Amino acid sequence: MKTNKVRWGLLSTANINRRLIPAIRASSRSELVAVASRSLPVAQKYATKWGIPLALGSYQEMLDSGKIDAVYISLPNHLHAEWSIRALQAGVNVLCEKPFAITMEQVDQMIATSRRTGKVLAEAFMYRHHPQTKIVGEWVHAGKLGEISLVTGAFNYRIKDRKDVRLIPEYGGGSLWDVGVYPLSFAQFVLGGPPVAVSGWQWLGDTGTDETFAGQMCYSGNRLAQISCSFRTEFHQPIEIFGTEGRLSLSRPFSAFDENRHLIFYSNSGKAKEIRVPEKELYSGEVEDINSAILDKTPNYLTLQETRDHVRTALALYESAKSGKVVEL
Repeated sequence: MKTNKVRWGLLSTANINRRLIPAIRASSRSELVAVASRSLPVAQKYATKWGIPLALGSYQEMLDSGKIDAVYISLPNHLHAEWSIRALQAGVNVLCEKPFAITMEQVDQMIATSRRTGKVLAEAFMYRHHPQTKIVGEWVHAGKLGEISLVTGAFNYRIKDRKDVRLIPEYGGGSLWDVGVYPLSFAQFVLGGPPVAVSGWQWLGDTGTDETFAGQMCYSGNRLAQISCSFRTEFHQPIEIFGTEGRLSLSRPFSAFDENRHLIFYSNSGKAKEIRVPEKELYSGEVEDINSAILDKTPNYLTLQETRDHVRTALALYESAKSGKVVEL
């Protein structure tokens, strides 16, 4: 570290970067210093648009530049592992977009490289750091819902461009990898870990990717989670948590600054009570988490074991959908 700030670089010019840029700049402990693309003109144009000081025409050039301490990796899914490992080997800390990787071998290689180099590695599940999710965790852990028996969740939106990278199988495309991992991870957060068995069903589009996916996850203690996701319907992302003492309902669990976002508790009598959620920029939490891990050596809030379980469960769901059988983890 050259200063008491984390110097950030963006590895790619992906559209999702527009969410990270304000979060990095809003933090007093970080600064955005570089962006890299496979094309220098593209990187230069992007840097000019967003006011980023340094533009580089090679991902590796940025990693080797000595100009950055942390990198945000927003490449297509199949490239997450390769470039996370390259960054860690170059001495750069990594915030990697979800899904972390698309094979268990990749996940374990990434984690092993992080441990060997001593550099921070974290999965970018922004919603986990938001006050709304933490309130849900407090309610569950305090027993306010009683014994949890069922968690249901969905994340749907419509893809209109048939050339979208999310529809390319060899790039790790598919609705489960793209948005289904959100309700999947939320269920594991609420229920305390991965399921013991899963069943999955998928509808494959003409590209061969799952454009609609539904899954059921069985947990110990007769607890269940049901998730679904789709590229073929309008925007929809509810979560419901059912307990013996009532139900929590989230209308926008993965969004912030949304007038349609509500967190409501329904008692067994049917009485509804809305729970106030403090406003916070959705992506700022994951940036501050990485900054703290680098500068203060604090553990990441979202652990690598949780991340490993996310990928393991998604792969089991895909295996079940392909085989038509229940898959035990």
